[in-house]
Amino acid sequence: MASPRDACPQAPLHPGGMLRDQVLPGLGLSVSQAARELRIARQTLHRVLAGTAAVSPEMATRLARLSGTAPRLWLDLQQRYDLWHAEQALAGVLTMIPSHILPPAIQAEIGLLHDRSIQARPQSEDRGRGPR
Repeated sequence: MASPRDACPQAPLHPGGMLRDQVLPGLGLSVSQAARELRIARQTLHRVLAGTAAVSPEMATRLARLSGTAPRLWLDLQQRYDLWHAEQALAGVLTMIPSHILPPAIQAEIGLLHDRSIQARPQSEDRGRGPR
């Protein structure tokens, strides 16, 4: 049975929200102090905190240094946020794009067989298209 969360998917938190609500208070830093230590303009940090600016690889590296985390954490949070919003925006179009299945040998070659986030669709979704 689907949970209520599955019925109405909730947007992932923008990384700036986590920075604002958890990381800066946890470090005891004000926005102004954090901006100074990050060597960026306060307005730049405000845009990230407000979720109106994305966390770039450069910003992720700065945030990782400041917080003792890994840059990948910040980039993964941003990517999860961006991907969710893209999927919502493209929901109607995506249903019109045919789905093809890569042969297992190619999946293995490009590393898909070990990636649990990518699952092959059943052949029934192939809509009777001939061999590729």
